[in-house]
Amino acid sequence: MSEKKTVFMSIGTDVIHGGHIEIIRRAAELGELTVGVLTDEVVAAYKRYPVLTCAERMKIVSGLKGVSHVMKQDELGYAGPLRALKPDYVVHGDDWREGFQKPVREECLRLLAEYGGQLVEFPYSHNDEYDRLEAAARSQLSIPDLRRGRLRWLIEKKGLVTCMEAHNGLTGLIAEKTAVMENGEIRQFDGMWVSSLCDSTTKGKPDIELVDFSSRMNTINEIMEVTTKPMILDGDTGGLTEHFVYTVRTLERIGVSAVIIEDKIGLKRNSLFGTEANQQQDSIENFCHKITEGKKALKTSEFMIIARIESLILEQGMEDALERAFAYVEAGAEGIMIHSRRKEPDEIFEFCRRFREKDRRTVLVIVPTSFNTVTEEEWKERGVNVAIYANHLIRSGYPAMQKTAETILRCRRAKEADEAYCMPIKEILTLIPEG
Repeated sequence: MSEKKTVFMSIGTDVIHGGHIEIIRRAAELGELTVGVLTDEVVAAYKRYPVLTCAERMKIVSGLKGVSHVMKQDELGYAGPLRALKPDYVVHGDDWREGFQKPVREECLRLLAEYGGQLVEFPYSHNDEYDRLEAAARSQLSIPDLRRGRLRWLIEKKGLVTCMEAHNGLTGLIAEKTAVMENGEIRQFDGMWVSSLCDSTTKGKPDIELVDFSSRMNTINEIMEVTTKPMILDGDTGGLTEHFVYTVRTLERIGVSAVIIEDKIGLKRNSLFGTEANQQQDSIENFCHKITEGKKALKTSEFMIIARIESLILEQGMEDALERAFAYVEAGAEGIMIHSRRKEPDEIFEFCRRFREKDRRTVLVIVPTSFNTVTEEEWKERGVNVAIYANHLIRSGYPAMQKTAETILRCRRAKEADEAYCMPIKEILTLIPEG
């Protein structure tokens, strides 16, 4: 009697529908079926944040008819499972022949060829009802109580998270959906940064806290309506302590994950002006009071107040920056953002080293706008938890729009601008959800 064949397939969804049941049934007909359930981190990296945890999804899959074994799969690729199990067959839908999973399929074929395994592909199930189920699951992710704590979760899981600035619904979708495949790994931004600079600039106003909170709330709601990833808000100075308390309550209630406030007073000017502009740093005592009062106002343990230190910007020295950092943490800040306008990262490196010598727990945030040569991997090694790309979409969008306008003026028609600078409108429409 011949030995029973072994079969492996991978599954990442938390929406089990008829298409999944059918492909599992057909896979089980080939032999003893092991299903790899993708971890939460992997699913979040290539698709969306799972509504159900990996442990919950493993329980569901293990109960499906035809499934003999379930294992946790911590990579989108198949190298680990195939080298461990050496299954006779790998089963997958034929949808991965094209698109971002094509390199994963090619890797899978190479691995199977090493020992004589076989890839079996079944037609992918296209069904409007399945799409509606997925859309319903995605809509759950935008619920404030589910969204708010996602930043903490990501930091705990990944160590370093990346945030791209968004200043309207469209840029929010770019931050949400942009992905690249590199060395078998899908890379996406983990969250979004809503900057006062970008919010002011899109309205044609100076970055001096001129745009009021009600207007900024409109931007926040516009982005949150079409995205699911965690949001960090640039809170400028936070305003008066009495006002900051209400701001914190509002942001927490609507599902924002964190606010960053800077320790300056008076008319706010952009930090990159440094000492060229008249900027005054708040006292440690006053700023600590603001943090403490903000913390008292919170209803949950998920929302984060992050203190931004301007000492290096204002050339007050490293000792002042560190003294403030430890005082702000003592006052209740759950994160410290350290900033610099130098192109060399040396003083940021020194701050990270000295801060981490005494504090290994507090979230450390950087905005590598001027010191932009350091890789994310190196920041992670130095103890940084959040890297914010604070204004890159608006800075890249403006010159492209300006060139388009100039080209139309010069050519007195749109053909040249269309060919040189404009993407087809159809591609933009595919980015925008229909419902």
